[in-house]
Amino acid sequence: MTNAWAPARDGAATVETLLLGTSPVMEAVRALVRRVAPGDTSVLITGPSGSGKERVARAIHAESGRAQGPFVAINCGAIPRDLLESELFGHEKGSFTGAHAQRQGRFEEANKGTLFLDEIGDMPPDMQVKLLRVLEERRVERVGGRGSFAVDVRIVSATHRDLSVAIEDQRFREDLYYRLAVFPVALPGLAARPGDLPLLIRHFLRAITDSKTTVRFSQAAIAALATHPWPGNVRELRNFVERAAILHPGETLDPGDVDALLLRPKSVIAMPVTPVMLSALSEQGDIGATGIDLRAVLHDIEGRYIGQALSRTNGVVADAARLLGLQRTTLIEKMRRHAA
Repeated sequence: MTNAWAPARDGAATVETLLLGTSPVMEAVRALVRRVAPGDTSVLITGPSGSGKERVARAIHAESGRAQGPFVAINCGAIPRDLLESELFGHEKGSFTGAHAQRQGRFEEANKGTLFLDEIGDMPPDMQVKLLRVLEERRVERVGGRGSFAVDVRIVSATHRDLSVAIEDQRFREDLYYRLAVFPVALPGLAARPGDLPLLIRHFLRAITDSKTTVRFSQAAIAALATHPWPGNVRELRNFVERAAILHPGETLDPGDVDALLLRPKSVIAMPVTPVMLSALSEQGDIGATGIDLRAVLHDIEGRYIGQALSRTNGVVADAARLLGLQRTTLIEKMRRHAA
């Protein structure tokens, strides 16, 4: 169609299809990946949330001599503190309540391959010490075990946090940082590479539509997308493309359509105020002459509902998250904030 961009099929998966984009910044990222991938050097990938850090990790694995081995990923910020050690290192039968059988940890699962430690900046301090020891000795001891054993694992880690600030605040160990960041790779946000939008859109459309029902984008629509700040980065773009494909199958979008499809957060408080919260707030009493700290009140209400949900589900986080209408990882993050 004249003056319209439509999706095309991509070829077989390569580093180029894992790390999409022809912008200079993405060319530089691919060059770094090719340079570091062949060895066993530890890599730390930094970049904003949703920018594709796991894809960089997978590209490093794909280009390495470990490509035929396992690629194992774990999100260090999404697992409760008391379960993280078992997840990483495994446990022996009977080592704690609920340990009904021996279980391999992620280090064992990744033997002869690559272990991707996502959101390493959220790892609790006590686990940082244990991880550092494993990286130094290249040996793992299961929870409840009586001896250690060797593992052959390449470590690739990632974080959206500024670890230099975390080190200054004593929330992240400096010695662990230097173990992980032997070779740093900085991944840019989507707003820094607007020229890559057509290629990324093509990739997402190929995954969710067919050639007969796909949505198309006029050149003006692409230009409008290039001005968006993309706070959610590539993840936000994928969600946008999926919305467009659902609402405008077979159509060609113009800038007005783009503006209607983009989600722009407008909330000025930390969380949406639901009818349940409004009811709870009404029970707190009047604002009074001196006013109130609304954020603190909402924080307290949220904490009480989280406590009630956990109590009702006997501490099972997944069940509590369903009661609250949250994702499990979102509830874990809220629990962490309330425990701080």
